[in-house]
Amino acid sequence: MSDPVGATHRQHRIVIIGCGFGGLFAARALKRTPDVQVTLIDRRNHHLFQPLLYQVATGILSEGEIAPPIRDILRKYKSLRVVLAEVQRIDVVARQVHADEFGTPLTVDYDSLIVAGGATTSYFGHDDFKASARGMKSLDDALALRGQIFGTFELAEAERDDAARHRLMTFVVVGGGPTGVEMAGQLKELSRRALHNNYRRINPRDTRVVLVEGTDRLLGSMGARVSRLTARDLGRMGVEIHLNAMVTNVSTEGAEITKGDGSTEWVPAATKVWAAGTRAAGLGAMLAEAAGAEVDKAGRVLVEPDCSLPGHSEVFVVGDLMALDDLPAVAEVAIQTGAHAAHTIERRLQGKEPKPFRYHDLGTLAAIARFRAVAHIGPLQLDGFVGWLLWLVVHITFLTGFKNRFGALARWAVSFIGRGRYERALTGPWVARVERTSKSA
Repeated sequence: MSDPVGATHRQHRIVIIGCGFGGLFAARALKRTPDVQVTLIDRRNHHLFQPLLYQVATGILSEGEIAPPIRDILRKYKSLRVVLAEVQRIDVVARQVHADEFGTPLTVDYDSLIVAGGATTSYFGHDDFKASARGMKSLDDALALRGQIFGTFELAEAERDDAARHRLMTFVVVGGGPTGVEMAGQLKELSRRALHNNYRRINPRDTRVVLVEGTDRLLGSMGARVSRLTARDLGRMGVEIHLNAMVTNVSTEGAEITKGDGSTEWVPAATKVWAAGTRAAGLGAMLAEAAGAEVDKAGRVLVEPDCSLPGHSEVFVVGDLMALDDLPAVAEVAIQTGAHAAHTIERRLQGKEPKPFRYHDLGTLAAIARFRAVAHIGPLQLDGFVGWLLWLVVHITFLTGFKNRFGALARWAVSFIGRGRYERALTGPWVARVERTSKSA
């Protein structure tokens, strides 16, 4: 692999795998580090703001507003090269990353490596559920869900059978964490406000939203008061909440819910959203096997206090791929660990001793509906309009780039103050379905 313009043999070669929050903030932290050559490898060409995926799925935001191009974000970082490729193998002895770049083998040498591969949806051993219950971890997931959500309303409008129409207008959301709560709330907002007077045969307000959580409360990590307020607000909106319940079977026709008392309920539903858990990406297991490291039950790599790999201090694992002090798999952990890994490399180049990572918990937020959100920040537990304003400020701050922030604010104004949802176009298989029907008629 040829060096970027201006590279010299004395430069320290840093490779970053993944441009999620961990990889992006590691790259940013290295911007002013002298005498380094940075190569960022990702299989996608965009950085994804995952906390707002549910807004793409429900038609509020476009994909471009939460997924700006990596090359554009890092265009001013002259010592950094972006490579669009799939990592196949990491050789920690030879200090090489082997990847596939559009079918061509690629080998990248490194002196320091930051692995920020992220996480995937976990179905807790029921991978067969994946065919009928869509996760919420990628842009493809959100776009597929958007087509499914708006497509089922169109199918319901055309459906003559009452039972079939009711199934089409039923949504099951699995998981009562922030993603599940936000998704359930927006589905109700969509049906109650955005689709008002859009149809003639169906009333979107009849939409049934079922939220299933395996523990005894929603948003369990945010405290009892926030959990209680969230359940109250969602209940008032019409969301059907099942606590201490598990989804034990999923098919294209619906989902089976097993409740705490052992009873079961079959819910006919066309759309199932899986927001119940995550598992480290396969890159974690690949790296652990190569380095003889350990992984936890979620597939995350156990690391040293400074986020480095045991026995290989030049390799750092950050974000959702890292297991350290039971830290949660959230964006803020990825941001802080990515920046810490970059600063540790910088300190070593300066001949200074590395410092252990210290996580600063900035709190957790979840938007329930327009003008209503909950927040848990230190001892503070906020809800209602104040919580929503805080949610707005935080998410605008962390969106990447002025254009994305401005675009998101404009869309939020239309969706929250008004009723509009810009992103409702049906494409791909939905268009093909209409064309096939018209040709056969």
